[in-house]
Amino acid sequence: MNKEKLKEFCKSIGLKCVGIAGVGPYHNLEKVIKHRLSNGYVTGMEEPVLENRIDPRNTMENAKSIIVCAFPYFSGNQQDGNLSKYCYGEDYHIVVKNILQKICDYLTENIDGFEYKYFTDNGPLVDRHLAYLSGIGYFGINNNIITDEYGSYIFIGYIMNNYDFHPDEPLPKTCIKCGKCVKYCPGNALLGNFDMNPKRCLSYITQKKGELTEEEIRILQSENKVFGCDVCQDVCPHNKNIPITNINEFKNNIMTSLDIEEINSISNKEFKRRYGNKAFSWRGKNIIKRNLDLISEKPKD
Repeated sequence: MNKEKLKEFCKSIGLKCVGIAGVGPYHNLEKVIKHRLSNGYVTGMEEPVLENRIDPRNTMENAKSIIVCAFPYFSGNQQDGNLSKYCYGEDYHIVVKNILQKICDYLTENIDGFEYKYFTDNGPLVDRHLAYLSGIGYFGINNNIITDEYGSYIFIGYIMNNYDFHPDEPLPKTCIKCGKCVKYCPGNALLGNFDMNPKRCLSYITQKKGELTEEEIRILQSENKVFGCDVCQDVCPHNKNIPITNINEFKNNIMTSLDIEEINSISNKEFKRRYGNKAFSWRGKNIIKRNLDLISEKPKD
């Protein structure tokens, strides 16, 4: 089995952006993580053990390569929604997991003794670093991975495995450095040097537990977003004229907004029943209700 045959299969199930990353350890990434830790640029949602983030073999001892896939989710620009675009369709954790399983089933049938572990936004490794290493995209100043075909509106999934697929090379590219993402970021989280303070990111603030500070409330109310943020992607030139996703679960039955009266009228259990297949549901009703209440309290101009 070579990686070209793997990529042909992935293309046959609708995945065009697939690459192979090596298994490290990733010492350059280690320097980046230590820099961010020393500056307090962490949210607490990250994998707490540094070694697990830079060495895949801490998670899978016999790992020999990592298959990295990009899953496009852009379903169009909707007006006046209060949810981020990544929440419009079905929860990407569910969708990506199902597609990764198809890839693993195919490889299990074609490679004797194939073993694997797959993750999407729930694994120990830094998925954007893997995407960069595998050549499926390159970093924007906003820290997002940009792909040639789909821009930065992608989810990333990866498969650690015990087969020695030959690694791909990172792309010799960078974003055009126009600075729009830095200029328009609601929380001024982007530092302009490919670094960021995630604690000032609106997407993080909408997911943060507990009471928000006055500054965090100001940032939240500036964009009227209940969950997530799209500003740095919406203003990015690399995201112009990108195609609608070919993944049905991300473009059918989309939901762009949550209604404060509805959320206030249902129980936590009913919230999970109605929205359990949406990416915002994992934080629960109370965080959503807090954000909706704060937005409704925003002073009128």
